[in-house]
Amino acid sequence: MDTLAAPSHAAAPRAASLLRIQTIYMEPAVEDYARGRDILARFPDAQRIEVPSHWNIPGLHGNEGLVGEWLRTKRDVLVLGVRKSLACRHNGRSADWIAPGTSNGCAMACAYCYVPRRKGYANPVTVFVNIEQVCDALQRHAARLGPKPEPNQVDPVYWVYDLGENGDLSADALVSDNVRDLVALYRRIPNAKGSFATKYVNRELLDYDPQGKTRIRFSLMPQRTARLVDVRTSPVAERIAAINDFVDAGYEVHLNFSPVIVHEGWRADYAELFAQVADALSPRARAQIAAEVIFLTHNEALHEVNLGWHPKAEEILWVPRLQETKRSENGADNVRYRSGTKGRMVAIFKALLEEGLPGCAVRYAF
Repeated sequence: MDTLAAPSHAAAPRAASLLRIQTIYMEPAVEDYARGRDILARFPDAQRIEVPSHWNIPGLHGNEGLVGEWLRTKRDVLVLGVRKSLACRHNGRSADWIAPGTSNGCAMACAYCYVPRRKGYANPVTVFVNIEQVCDALQRHAARLGPKPEPNQVDPVYWVYDLGENGDLSADALVSDNVRDLVALYRRIPNAKGSFATKYVNRELLDYDPQGKTRIRFSLMPQRTARLVDVRTSPVAERIAAINDFVDAGYEVHLNFSPVIVHEGWRADYAELFAQVADALSPRARAQIAAEVIFLTHNEALHEVNLGWHPKAEEILWVPRLQETKRSENGADNVRYRSGTKGRMVAIFKALLEEGLPGCAVRYAF
């Protein structure tokens, strides 16, 4: 593979608006990797605490007393580790394959995020420093697949790999050059492209030269709802305004309507949102746009955590009269909108989208 991106410290001042890293928990092997040393150099004043595993940090994970410090922890704490599993998982919705992620957790604090369910009471971003191993594994996987045999709803030509299942790569790029390396990787893999959803507009990514081989899915919801649940993210209007620029920079840009949260006035709010998008898109952006639609899934454990730091959000996220328990693929008991009701909601949403943004293909909706 090509050499890693040259270390860049230009992101450090920008990161200060979202991250003010004061404590770094790190696995013992982190400094054995060039990327680990580079990240540590970006935050030279941070306290370093060695831990045996990024998954089990005493005093951080499972510490109920930290729930009131949810936002401070996300701002002030960074975890560095070495990615152990390099396997790809089949998907078929957002992507053909889920790539081994280069991060876990997020600097932002969306109240509905499922990632904290596995950690409890603290969910700062974890960055994995063995980026070369991840890139090598992805390149080998794509080579074994060969050309995509036929079009599907994910993509008509390329195998698509979701690179950010458990984080937000636009924010991760404030911490390291992992994202730059991933964009460069897919630029040279002939039969595949990378993809990730984001709620953060990081214009430094405009210089990454993706050459059409990275798909960014800007996550959108009505600003009235986002103001309540999309904590520490870029304003929805800023995300919409960035679409044309990212298309012009060589990205494929899709829309990620996720999660759709049903509450009083939600139909009118989405009709207004679709009109805003339609007014903003350039002809070039409009010609390549497509959408995915994911209605809210919630979880009782996350509900209890949220009650400790953001109870107002739970007024629209935890609505038992509209929800039912459903066992997820990983065995967790989650709550989703009741099946019959949800089917009608999906139909309403798709009709509103077709009216407000006609011709926008819906790759999948559930």
